Amino acid sequence: MRYGLKWLAGACTALALALPAQAETVRMTVSYYSAATGPYFEKMAADFHAANPSIDVKIEVVNWANLLQKLQTDISGGTNADLSIIGTRWLLDFVKDGIAEPLDPMMAPGFKERFIGPFLKPGQIGGKTYGLPVAASARAMFYNKAMLTKAGFPDGPKTWDDVVAAAEKIKADGGNGYGLMAKGTEVDVYFYYALWTHGGDVLDANQKAIFNSPAGVKALALYKSMLDRGLTEPAPTNYTRDELQNLFKQGRLGMMISGPFLMNQITKEAPTLDYGIIPVPVATRPATYAVTDSIVMFANSKVKPAAMKWLDFLFTPGPRIAFTKGEGFLPTTTEEAKDPAFTENARLKVFVSLLPNAQFAPTVTGWEDTAKAVTDAVQSVYLGTATPEAALNAAAAKANQSLGK
Repeated sequence: MRYGLKWLAGACTALALALPAQAETVRMTVSYYSAATGPYFEKMAADFHAANPSIDVKIEVVNWANLLQKLQTDISGGTNADLSIIGTRWLLDFVKDGIAEPLDPMMAPGFKERFIGPFLKPGQIGGKTYGLPVAASARAMFYNKAMLTKAGFPDGPKTWDDVVAAAEKIKADGGNGYGLMAKGTEVDVYFYYALWTHGGDVLDANQKAIFNSPAGVKALALYKSMLDRGLTEPAPTNYTRDELQNLFKQGRLGMMISGPFLMNQITKEAPTLDYGIIPVPVATRPATYAVTDSIVMFANSKVKPAAMKWLDFLFTPGPRIAFTKGEGFLPTTTEEAKDPAFTENARLKVFVSLLPNAQFAPTVTGWEDTAKAVTDAVQSVYLGTATPEAALNAAAAKANQSLGK
């Protein structure tokens, strides 16, 4: 019997050695940027697995409108992925709740040096790196050259007064002048463009809401007056950024503020459209909005070394260049920034030139509630149920509650 057991044990050992080791699975939740997003990550996952057979990567693509809610639901149920793309503005809450894992101990030497400093900084909290900048963009004014030339501004509007004057001419020709977004994500940001360029700020140095300053009231009153005079598309609360971009691509909108990703869309969907890109119009100072989305690792991941190996692969030049070019973003690493697609693109250089005057969303607890309060205020003004001053004052009170002020 002893010999039989020894033989059985030996056979089992031989069989175990003959079987391939079971691969670890890294799950990643990915935000939807375009129809190219899913195919890109699936290809990268396949390429990575070919070089690392012991690790499988499973990709799940989720629309931005549902992403935060899905993550919160998954995290509360313990079913979240190992990694996810998030809006960097969510990061502080994730860190304070112990959800995000600091990445520094797992980074290879020199890993952090791959990144362009200003784009990595928003993902660093308390001296630790929690988020890696997967996507970055700034905002600029897109204008229809034919419409603006006919309106007397062949090089586009430089100031908000120019925007109003051009929109009046475009309206007289039966067109839509300025695209005023008031539905979906970043409604608050479209207000900040006017706020910042009129000399105002969203929060003060103590992280208290001050967007209801005289500059803020003046900025929102400007937008409301343009709406009332028919200088924007009708009913802005019915238009998301994507819907405004569609109007622009169809040649039915004179001006709108958007990011570099719109250039890729125009190339694919409206290649004959003649358009220009210039800085956000100025009232008293130049400004733009810069934004990053970050990849985070969740603290409850059981495959952290494998997940970090996948991240290391994603942030090498080949995958980075393919992603940034494909989605129409700005480079976040120094090596991808050297690619001719970025160095020789005159239109993209406009966005890069704006970065010294860029504002980022503050990394503060309660930021999403603050953005919601501003969004509600802006929409109420456009719908005619509140004045700019009353709406912003009410929003500031709500924001300060969320901010603990």
